[in-house]
Amino acid sequence: MAVTDDAILRVREMIMSGELKPGDRLPREADLADRLGLSRNSLREAVRALSLVRVLDVRQGDGTYVSSLRAGELLGALSFVLDLHRSEESVLEMLEVRRILEPAATATAALSVSEEDIEELRKLCDATEQAASVEELVEHDLQFHRRIVAAAGNNYLAQLMDTLAGPTVRVRIWRGISQGGAVDRTVAEHRAIVAALEARQPELARSWATVHVAGVEQWLRDLG
Repeated sequence: MAVTDDAILRVREMIMSGELKPGDRLPREADLADRLGLSRNSLREAVRALSLVRVLDVRQGDGTYVSSLRAGELLGALSFVLDLHRSEESVLEMLEVRRILEPAATATAALSVSEEDIEELRKLCDATEQAASVEELVEHDLQFHRRIVAAAGNNYLAQLMDTLAGPTVRVRIWRGISQGGAVDRTVAEHRAIVAALEARQPELARSWATVHVAGVEQWLRDLG
C-alpha cells in the first residue's frame, strides 16, 4: 500500500471511530504525523486528498477541520467526477444506475408521500404539459423526480439521485426535441406515477417509474 493511502486510511479511521467528529480541528501536523507514525509529507498529501473529496476542510491560517460530512457536501465530489464523463457510454451507465435506484425510491415514496407532495406533483405535471420549451419541460421533469425521491425520506439517496441527474440533462433535452410524442409520453407517465403514489401502491409506482426511466435509456441505446 502506498504511504499516502495508508495515511488516508489512518485519518479515516480516526473519523469513523468518533475520535474526530464533524467540525473538529485536527491536531497540529507535526503532532498528528508523529502520533500516526507517518512522515509530514505523506500526512500532508493525505489531507490534500481528503480535502478534495470534502472530508476535510483546510482553512488557511486556521488549521484543518473535519467537514460537516453531510451527504450534499460529500457527493459534490462525485458530481465533479461525473461532469467529466459525458460520453454516450458514460451517460448510458448513469441512466442504468438511475433505472435501478429510482423505481425503488418511488416505491418507498408511495408509503410515505404526503397530500402536499401529491398536489405539488400534479402541479408539476400540468406545468410540464404547458412548457413553452423543451428546456423548461426538462426542468419540470427534474423537479418532479426530485420531489418523489425526497418523499422517500432518505437524504443520501436524494443527493445521489440529484447528482446522477445532472449529466443526463442534455440527453433528456435532445430526446424532447427529436423524438415524436416524447412530451406527451413524459406527461402521461408522470400522471400514472402520481396516481400510483396517491393510491399507495408501491409496486405499481415502481413499475411506472421503471417504464419511465427506461424509456430515455432505450432511446439512447437505439440511437447507437
